[in-house]
Amino acid sequence: MKLICTKSELLRAVNTVLKAVPSKTTMTILECILIDASTNDIKFTGNDMELGIETIVKGEIAEKGVIALNAKIFSEIIRKLPDNDVVIESDGNYTTTITCEKARFNIAGKSGDDFTKLPYIEKEDSLSLSQFTLKEVIQQTIFSISDNDSNKLMAGELFEVTNNELKVVSLDGHRISIRKILLKEPYGNIKVVVPGKTLSEVSKILSGGNEDEVKLFFTGNHILFEFNETKVVSRLIEGEYFKIDQMLSSDYETKLIINKKEFLNCIDRATLLIREGEKKPIIITIKDGDMELKIQSAVGSMNENIDITKEGKDLMIGFNPKFLIDALRVIEDEEITIFLVNPKAPCFIKDKEESYIYLILPVNFSAA
Repeated sequence: MKLICTKSELLRAVNTVLKAVPSKTTMTILECILIDASTNDIKFTGNDMELGIETIVKGEIAEKGVIALNAKIFSEIIRKLPDNDVVIESDGNYTTTITCEKARFNIAGKSGDDFTKLPYIEKEDSLSLSQFTLKEVIQQTIFSISDNDSNKLMAGELFEVTNNELKVVSLDGHRISIRKILLKEPYGNIKVVVPGKTLSEVSKILSGGNEDEVKLFFTGNHILFEFNETKVVSRLIEGEYFKIDQMLSSDYETKLIINKKEFLNCIDRATLLIREGEKKPIIITIKDGDMELKIQSAVGSMNENIDITKEGKDLMIGFNPKFLIDALRVIEDEEITIFLVNPKAPCFIKDKEESYIYLILPVNFSAA
C-alpha cells in the first residue's frame, strides 16, 4: 500500500477517528487505526466496539492496500511532521514507512483483516438536522447525564421524534434537561437512548455550520451519524427510558421573571466562596420585586439582591449552585421565567413554547 496525503488532512482524519480508539483494551488490534485504501477512497477507522468512527481522507492512492497502525504512535508521528505532503507506504510484512520532507519513520503495522469492521446500518429510519442544531442541542443537555454506572439509562440521552418534533432529554436524579426542536418535515415515531460519550464525541467533530447537514439513521441497536465524509456508529443503550412526563407538573405557587445574565453572574460570584468538594447550597429568598441570594461557607459569606417580577407566594429555597449555573449558561433568552411550588419541590425554568425545560431539585438547607 502506498498513499500520499497532506499533513493537515491526515491530522484532521486521525483526530476524528482517535475519539473511538479505546485507551484501555485487552484487544491490541482495537488500539489501532485502520487505514483502508482497497477501493478508490482512503478511509480511516477507529472502533472500540461501542462507538466506531470512519472518515474519508483526501489523498492519492499510489498502491491499494489495507493496514492497521497503532493509533497513539501514528497520531504522534503525524502531529510532529512538517506541514507538507506525507507518504505512507507498507510492505508485505506490514512494516510501514512514513515519510515527510527529510523525516522518515519505520513502524510495525498489523493486518487489517483482524480489525473489527463497523456494523452495517440499514438506512431506513432517518432524520436530517443542521450540524449547528445538533451540536447546540447536545451542549444544552449533555451536562445533566449521570456518569454513575449503576444506571445505564442515566448515562445516555433520550432522542424522541414525534411527527416534526425532536425531543432530547437527559437526567441524573437531581435535574432534568429537555430541549425540543422543530424539524423541517414530519417523521415516523422514533424513541432511542444514545450514550452520552457518543454525543460528546459527535459534538466535538461537528463543524456546527447552519448550512451543513447531519443525517441520523436508527436501527434496533445502533445509531449512525453521517456528515462531512464522516460516519459515527454507536450502540444504543437498551431499556425503557424514564417516564418524565409525570415529573413535569405545570402547577406553581410562585412565578418569577428575572434577567438571566444578572442571575447567572450573581451565582457565579457566590461560588467563589465554595472550596472544591464542599457542598454548600445557595439560599434564595423570594419576595415582591426582589430576590436575595445568600451563600455561607468555611471561607466566608456573601449575599446579593436582584430585581425580579414576581407572581404568587414568597418563598425561601436552596439549590446546588452548579446545577443552576449549568442550566443558565445554555439558555439564550435575555429574561427567564422560573416556576416554584415549595422548598421541597423542584423548580422549573422554561419558556412559553416549552422549547426548553430545566427541572432542578432543591437541597435541604436547614443543615447548611
